[in-house]
Amino acid sequence: MDATDELIQRLQRIAGEQHVLTDAAATRPYRTGYRSGSGDAVAVVHPGTLVELWHCTQAAIEAGAVIVPQAANTGLTEGSTPKDTYDRPAVAINAMRIKGLQLLGNADQAIALPGATLFELTQTLAPHGREPHSVIGSTSLGATVVGGVCNNSGGALCRRGPAYTELAVYARVNEDGELELVNELGIDLGDTPEAILDRLEHGDYRPEDIDWNAGKASDDGYPEIIRGADEPGAARFNNDPRLLYGVSGSAGKVMVFAVRMDTFEQESDVRTYYIGSNDTHEMAEFRARFLREASRLPITAEYLHRELFDVARRYGKDSFLLIKKLGTARLPKAFALKTRIDAFFRRLPLLPAPITDHVLQRLSWLAPDPLPERVVEWRDRFEHHLILRANGDMAEETEGFLQECFPDAWFRCTADEAERAMLHRFAAAGAGVRYQTIHHKEVEDILALDIALARNDRDWFEELPESITRDLMHRLYYGHFFCNVFHQDYVFREGADVAAHKAKMLEILDERGAEYPAEHNVGHLYPAKPPLAAFYRRLDPTNRFNPGVGKLPRGPRYGEAAEA
Repeated sequence: MDATDELIQRLQRIAGEQHVLTDAAATRPYRTGYRSGSGDAVAVVHPGTLVELWHCTQAAIEAGAVIVPQAANTGLTEGSTPKDTYDRPAVAINAMRIKGLQLLGNADQAIALPGATLFELTQTLAPHGREPHSVIGSTSLGATVVGGVCNNSGGALCRRGPAYTELAVYARVNEDGELELVNELGIDLGDTPEAILDRLEHGDYRPEDIDWNAGKASDDGYPEIIRGADEPGAARFNNDPRLLYGVSGSAGKVMVFAVRMDTFEQESDVRTYYIGSNDTHEMAEFRARFLREASRLPITAEYLHRELFDVARRYGKDSFLLIKKLGTARLPKAFALKTRIDAFFRRLPLLPAPITDHVLQRLSWLAPDPLPERVVEWRDRFEHHLILRANGDMAEETEGFLQECFPDAWFRCTADEAERAMLHRFAAAGAGVRYQTIHHKEVEDILALDIALARNDRDWFEELPESITRDLMHRLYYGHFFCNVFHQDYVFREGADVAAHKAKMLEILDERGAEYPAEHNVGHLYPAKPPLAAFYRRLDPTNRFNPGVGKLPRGPRYGEAAEA
């Protein structure tokens, strides 16, 4: 029996044979990224308790394997799955079986175990009139609280910065190659790893064991940063050294057991405004004025370009209707069912994959247009669209800004218009991927960039050289306008050299002083800039966790490893 077989048997004894997958077909969903990327793993393990998670991590480290920590696998930059091949056995440890949420104080803070999702936290906090850091996008896709912190996920809210905490429990491999448990949760849980993790999982601690001054549990400095509309530097971005601490921004370079996060009061009496413009400088001036002069920040300011409006109207229609009919409470189960159906039919080579996308797309053509009449009218009149949400006590002030900056180009939405406008914006985020799926024979690839422009950059709408645009089928732009953060998805026609175009685009962004990626972590698609690379090396000096992330060397202690 070789060392790999011995490791697999040890993992089976810890987590149970049924929770250790080794067959290629069974492990494929865990070795394949949400949008792209895949790699090898000798096993995918699903521990059921925090102590099992510790022992599985310990077993893999002692066997000389590398570990790819994984939760819901909703990352967009290939950072939560194995990547290609390694010079050592690789084990993916998926923590989604380890659920658990614990509310502290008057639900002002929450502890999330590694498998707890944002959606579950939203549901848990709702009776208390509280909500988590993020309330759109990945919340409905099943993303975990821990995953958001590890990736410094941005979110759409103007008053909250990237997901961040200084309070967590995690395991790391030190300089001597030894696995150690770090308790920075601010709660006295004992001394040994097993005791700490068992007490944590069962909430076995007293109010007096909690240190309320142990550290920050959110990015409380962001409102002041976003206000600096005339200042250089991006408002928020993944490489920001300000937000690299322990688990926060760790990107799989440690094994996380729990995070402690602030919660927030639910918004009430929300007014939604729909704005149109054909002048990008007009929009930039509105943003700067509002941030400088308004008494409070709005809740959200979501941007959508007309070309994406049209693509989402056709290729995001089923997502819109699914959420509208089922509601967000049923959405995670619907996505889970979709994944299972796609996995089953993927075995039949003559059927297009994923099969559910093709079926849903055809069915959506039969449904009437769900968009409000006034929103469609604004699409015909204006190239650029902005959905602004603010509290009712800001209505007079907000409408004053709108009337001065966009005299005849805005309206206050009814409740139904507001819901449908935001659903359309949500559906737009996945419309490009659906377009690629349906037109895969004509599309070479989609290049997805999330970009943080400098706060004082008024020329936010890019102009690309003809050498790039001639290979584009669609440019799909949307983003968080007041943060000056944009998601830009480029659909390239078949035969295009996407890698070369990406290099040129990033060169242009560098010249502008932009930061990227803004919210999705570097993963395996972007090089980690020096502060982030140094952070990864400090967390994981022997390179045992998620080797190659940030395009760092993949070998032991970051030596250049030959690929198997």
